[in-house]
Amino acid sequence: MKFNTILYSLVSVCIATSCQQKHTHTEEEGHYTATSPLVQDTTITKQYVSQIRSIRHIEIRSQERGYLEKVFVDEGQYVHKGQLLFQIMPNVYNAEFHKTEAELETTRIEVLNAQTLFDKNVVSANELALAKAKYKRAEAEMELAKTHLQFTRITAPYDGYVDHLNLRLGSLVDEGDLLTSLSDNSQMWVYFNVPEAEYLNYKNNASEHNLDQVQLFLANQQVFENAGKVETIEADFNNETGNIAFRATFPNPKNILRNGQTGTILMAVPMPHAVIIPQKASFEIMDKRYVYVINADNQVKLTPIQIKAEMPDLFIVGSGLSGKEKILLEGIRKVQDGDKVVVDYEAPREAMSKLTLASE
Repeated sequence: MKFNTILYSLVSVCIATSCQQKHTHTEEEGHYTATSPLVQDTTITKQYVSQIRSIRHIEIRSQERGYLEKVFVDEGQYVHKGQLLFQIMPNVYNAEFHKTEAELETTRIEVLNAQTLFDKNVVSANELALAKAKYKRAEAEMELAKTHLQFTRITAPYDGYVDHLNLRLGSLVDEGDLLTSLSDNSQMWVYFNVPEAEYLNYKNNASEHNLDQVQLFLANQQVFENAGKVETIEADFNNETGNIAFRATFPNPKNILRNGQTGTILMAVPMPHAVIIPQKASFEIMDKRYVYVINADNQVKLTPIQIKAEMPDLFIVGSGLSGKEKILLEGIRKVQDGDKVVVDYEAPREAMSKLTLASE
């Protein structure tokens, strides 16, 4: 009997101790950190993949047929307007020019003779007019031959950089053959595509917030030293992508940018009265994002939100929160909808100063 009493006492102590430990453990598990959204004016940076083009980029093609007699430039060389680039063998065109020059002189003499005879009433006015017509025809043929001869000398139409040389010295060149390209890189056009919703936001806010000023992020992870300006927007949306093309112009005095480069446009977009939360305070279920809002009874309520924009460690909420709520910051995977919790509250700025983790 005595043994049974002792055993009963030990079991009672164990049960009491176990219950006390379980109760303490439950309270510890239900003790979490909470905060509130931060409501303030802010600015986010939108990024758009871009293509970089020279403000002037043309193909240099031959306008005559012949052998490439001289090449005066090298690939990548900077040339000035009017500088000689290529010389096509001019022999045939030079001979044709001199031939037409001689024919012009012959018809000039014929006009003089016809005029003298007309003044003496030896020939009619029609014969004099015919002689003058032959002279004009010969003059036109000489000008044409001169133009063909000039086309054998290919010069730069403006200052710029010579691209790849497609034909080498001595090659037979046909009319229209591509010799090289010439790029004027003093200013660059940067094209980027903007979704329809962001295009509408831009149009509504561009003048008020100076959104036409943009920056260019390059492949070396550096921001281009000169800011650009959005100057044009194309007329139509691409029906397949839902985007519309913007064009920004960047000054390029050091010729760092080249035709065909790629980069990323950085556009600062103001967000007035933005509702900002830590990413770690949210989680995703079936492609939808949620937070736990803590009500006046300290119960957590599963609340769907829509994300308007993303910043490092932060979300800007488009809908679902007004900014006055108290939301769970720590332990969002340890509670369920309707659970009652004990929270330590941190002010929004204090909580956001400690952020290192993204959303779950």
